[in-house]
Amino acid sequence: MKGLIDTHTHLDSFHRKGLLDNALEAAANAAVGRMITVGTEPQDWSLYYQLATERQGQIDYTVGLHPSSVEEDWEDAADQLPAYFERENRPVALGEIGLDRFHLPKDPVEARQVFDRQKLAFERQLAIGKTLDCPVVIHSRGAFNECVEVIDQSGFDWSKVVFHCFSEGPGEMQQLLDRGGFGSFTGIITFKNAEAIRDAALLQGLDRLMIETDAPYLAPMPHRGKRNEPAYVRFTAEFCADLFGVPFEELAQRTTQTATEVYGLSS
Repeated sequence: MKGLIDTHTHLDSFHRKGLLDNALEAAANAAVGRMITVGTEPQDWSLYYQLATERQGQIDYTVGLHPSSVEEDWEDAADQLPAYFERENRPVALGEIGLDRFHLPKDPVEARQVFDRQKLAFERQLAIGKTLDCPVVIHSRGAFNECVEVIDQSGFDWSKVVFHCFSEGPGEMQQLLDRGGFGSFTGIITFKNAEAIRDAALLQGLDRLMIETDAPYLAPMPHRGKRNEPAYVRFTAEFCADLFGVPFEELAQRTTQTATEVYGLSS
């Protein structure tokens, strides 16, 4: 069996705390053979390039400006993105990019200004991704319909669109399926109150399933509320094997195959 792939994690916090080697060893022991560490701001892009270069075949990376990292100088940051795709060890996707209503300022006028700036940065990064013909990792929190609308208007190839940490229901999943996009699932799918998310995963089907940790956030059961780590994608995989009624080995093989194809991972 090929190892599981954690398709969305953030390794910068493990690196800063001197815990990266421990996290990678724990992941290997849990049959998590590969992970994609996802960029959110310029400060982590160079670190992820370095980690992916040092550990090729184990760590892949993306670069992108997270909506909560979109500051007034966001255009300068966006201008740096294409250069990473000119490197020999290029990112496997552009992301995470998108829209986030959860962290907006309380003042409605200021909130509108920030959200409008997020939208401009999202549109710009989609245009960059379209030129590069690369996959994009979408962050959508409280803004699913707006994200879909912006992607539709951009003319971006939906077969290269992954809504990470899919936390909506079957109706929203159907919108992705109708367009050819993907939803990727975190440990939230294991939570007792996540019936709609499980229904969405089943609707998407095992052939399109991808799983992730979003570590250090959103640890699955039985570690909910604790710091997440890439090894814990194993718990999500085991849960999803039961959900889909297939052996764990089949779940692992099929999710790994989908992630490999979507992100163009080298062997």
